[in-house]
Amino acid sequence: MKIMDFLNKKAISVDIKATDKEGVIRELADLLANATDMKNKEELIRAVLAREALGSTGIGQGIGIPHAKSQVVKELVAAFGLSKEGVNFDSLDGELVHIFFLLIAPEESAGPHLKALARISRMLKDKYFRELLRKAKNESEILQIIQDEDSKKY
Repeated sequence: MKIMDFLNKKAISVDIKATDKEGVIRELADLLANATDMKNKEELIRAVLAREALGSTGIGQGIGIPHAKSQVVKELVAAFGLSKEGVNFDSLDGELVHIFFLLIAPEESAGPHLKALARISRMLKDKYFRELLRKAKNESEILQIIQDEDSKKY
């Protein structure tokens, strides 16, 4: 599975403005809703916030992967956001989060959801890849960086 299989190319921002966890989730949900024909963005936000309440998806090293299952999507889909300032996301290591992937899967979709989380996590373990993403100046650079990394074996 490749990130480009589920990342919506129109749901990418290199300029996340939000300064808190809920704001980031809302901003990423807006990106996704505007890029797709999503009917109920608020339901999506509720699902992600409910998942966050179970434990932070700020996994450390400046990475946040908020995710949930929801009936508002028919297939696995993701948005990407970059925060230049960084956001307190209750990260496991206490660091600010700069790189965000919002991942939403249909409720009955366990396998693809877990594979996507694993793929994103594996790719983001690479410090060089994280640095490239953080230095990206626009959405097309982000796409190119992810496509290049996607072409490598993991």
